[in-house]
Amino acid sequence: MIRVVLPAHLKTLAKVTGEVRLEIPAGSVDEATPVTQRIVLDALEARFPMLAGTIRDRGSGQRRPFVRFYACEEDLSNEPPDTALPRRVLAGEEPFIILGAMAGG
Repeated sequence: MIRVVLPAHLKTLAKVTGEVRLEIPAGSVDEATPVTQRIVLDALEARFPMLAGTIRDRGSGQRRPFVRFYACEEDLSNEPPDTALPRRVLAGEEPFIILGAMAGG
């Protein structure tokens, strides 16, 4: 079970409150395949199709510029999408956080 925290505007779009709990499909991973950002985002978009294109580009799969990913107090935003997520996230102890970054001056 992976816990995912969404920013308020994406919670509204997905019509959820609180954090989202995702079961990663058995065919997505095995003992040799780690759970990655890509796998979690694929599962999130499969469950909430209205989020497709909001977190990452539909064509390239790249993270949107003003979206950040965090887990276990680490910024994972610039990690490759196929980097394994921390064990504490996989165990459900810590959430995978999707955050809308702010800009301005």
